[in-house]
Amino acid sequence: MSHAPSSRGLPVPTGRLSRLARFGGLATGIAGNALAEGAVQLAKGRRPTMGDLLLTPANAIRVTEQLAQLRGAAMKIGQLMSMDAGDLLPPELSDILARLRADARPMPPVQLTAALNRRWGRGWEDRFHRFDMTPVAAASIGQVHRALTRDGRDLAIKVQYPGVRRSIDSDVDNVATLLKVSGVLPREIDLAPLLAEAKRQLHEEADYAREADHLARFGALLADDPDHVVPGLCAELTRPDVLAMDYVDGGPVEAMTGASQAERDRIATVMIRLLLRELFDFGLMQTDPNFANYRVDAAGRLVLLDFGATRAIPPALAEGYRALMRAAMNDDRHAAIQAAETIGFFDHRARARDAEGLEAMFDLALAPFRGEGPFDFGDTAVAARLRDRGMTFAQDRAVWHVPPVDTLFVQRKLGGVYLLASRLKSRVEVRRLLAPWL
Repeated sequence: MSHAPSSRGLPVPTGRLSRLARFGGLATGIAGNALAEGAVQLAKGRRPTMGDLLLTPANAIRVTEQLAQLRGAAMKIGQLMSMDAGDLLPPELSDILARLRADARPMPPVQLTAALNRRWGRGWEDRFHRFDMTPVAAASIGQVHRALTRDGRDLAIKVQYPGVRRSIDSDVDNVATLLKVSGVLPREIDLAPLLAEAKRQLHEEADYAREADHLARFGALLADDPDHVVPGLCAELTRPDVLAMDYVDGGPVEAMTGASQAERDRIATVMIRLLLRELFDFGLMQTDPNFANYRVDAAGRLVLLDFGATRAIPPALAEGYRALMRAAMNDDRHAAIQAAETIGFFDHRARARDAEGLEAMFDLALAPFRGEGPFDFGDTAVAARLRDRGMTFAQDRAVWHVPPVDTLFVQRKLGGVYLLASRLKSRVEVRRLLAPWL
């Protein structure tokens, strides 16, 4: 969830036609920018690819602005692209796309009041001693307000944007069409399973009653854990599109980059230990690694927010990861590649086409599990080499392969935790953390 939203409220387009019109204008504007850029490049004697023309800063700005206004599924997909591909895109594109995470525009107070009238009934203000109309956070699906009830309970109340649920399916289809037409995605890829899963996941994230259940479950699972804080649920004010929970004060986890090495190491260790518990113990994982979902309170505990993307982990998948990590600990490259293929990272074509390259990539990917002592997540050279090797595979369209959806979500979480540990320049004894689970 993004913090410090823009103070200027912007109404969320709720009608299907108004949203479709925005996508139409977006596509037209992108095409116009691409034509103009193409003319410039040709005049300079260059022959740009369609991808070069479409992925320009001007188009990134246009996409960012339109998706930020649409909110919902459209903005969510833009955020996922910016998080998962940030290190793969040119810096200017990464910076612009990052604004989708940082600058969600809140609803204006009139639209907010109308939304709460529908959800709580008129006169809802009487329940509160104070309700701050300016949100403390705004994101793709909803915005968060702080409120104090008549009986003194300090709450964070997440209110869903109007029309989000109705727009999910069409927004996902429209964004997919933009990606497909742009040529950014290979035509060989069958997007249908991914689109179906994206819609299912977004519908689940838009169901705040479901999120409330997961908030309560994680609260129970971590009740005795001294390293974590999960906000308490306020069930009486929660609805399918309003989620009320205790307000927990804390600072952004990224701000800990200025903390001592020992403190940064501790925070990353706590995050990795929780990830392993989710995978091997709970069978339940919060799969959205957005940094804003983690805060650090005054006691140094990790505050966990936003359980909308929580999903069950199939036992077979957990066992696959157990086999992969065990192979890494044993420095058994063959067993690691076999486990990765079983999990679904790639299929037989990749091994047949470039076995040596695949082995080199796994040598890099499994680095945190090798050797005694702490692994230095701040060593960006490892991540850069891994990224370069991965891009080599990604550019070979003959071996394009979409992993199973559950694997994609677990990898999203693993990658996000790695990225945060890297941002903190943490050093963590990963082997010691893994040992109890293997």
